[in-house]
Amino acid sequence: MTADDNRNDSAASFASVGGDLGRPSAAMGKTLCKSQAASAGEVRPRSAPTGASTGLPFPLAPVTVVTGHYGVGKTNFALNLALDAAAAGYRVTLSDMDVVNPYFRSNEYRDLLEEAGVRLIAPVFGHAGTSLDVPSVTGELAVAAAEAYRDETGRTVVIVDAGGDDVGATALARFAPALAAGPYAMLYVVNAFRNLTQEPADAVAVLREIEVKSHLAATAVVGNSHLQGETALGHIVESVPYTQAVASMAGLPFACITAPIQAIQRENTGPCALDDIPNGYAVNVYVKPPWS
Repeated sequence: MTADDNRNDSAASFASVGGDLGRPSAAMGKTLCKSQAASAGEVRPRSAPTGASTGLPFPLAPVTVVTGHYGVGKTNFALNLALDAAAAGYRVTLSDMDVVNPYFRSNEYRDLLEEAGVRLIAPVFGHAGTSLDVPSVTGELAVAAAEAYRDETGRTVVIVDAGGDDVGATALARFAPALAAGPYAMLYVVNAFRNLTQEPADAVAVLREIEVKSHLAATAVVGNSHLQGETALGHIVESVPYTQAVASMAGLPFACITAPIQAIQRENTGPCALDDIPNGYAVNVYVKPPWS
């Protein structure tokens, strides 16, 4: 399968979710809030662990790679995706491939993931007191990807939390043949408020560098704009044109735009909180700076 073939297949898959990307699904109805539409007959996943978000925002590919610029929130997005997939009955493996940033890594949330039934593949340290990762342990990723592609039921999935920028994506190149052996998805996460990528053209330039280094092609854009603990729903709505512009310039659909559950609760916006956010995905904020 070529990168272009995978990109086209994935775009078609995203487009099948409720019609045109970037617009609320017609199935939601024109007058009902999303939560109201759900109670009116929309299928919901099984109950999620305490604090998890509100369900998968799109059908999962057997292998989903989450990548993007440093600090855009890739790990938090990957955690929510993995937890929601497990809650929906998928057999989930989350692979922590971030061997660059020691502060924001999926491996820091092992207990949370294992409690939810998510298998974690993570680098280990060479010896006590060192931050040198041993990349050989990540060979498990190729095995997990092969298992996901062999599962004809489509209920086995692998989510890869990649390192930031082209430097972090370089670690993916070793596994590119295994990851691209089937219809994978590579989601490019963007944050409108992140330094160095506040212009859509700059964000697309980083994406192209990631694609070159990883030997993989992006298939969709994810809007994950935030200002850490200061994020308000107004910031998310403000970021929508930015996410749409990045996706348009990159020639990709956008899969979803996240909104922190904590902001929804803080602002007490009720069941219609996501109605002004196209393809809105309510996420919990698990990853916080160590200095917060």
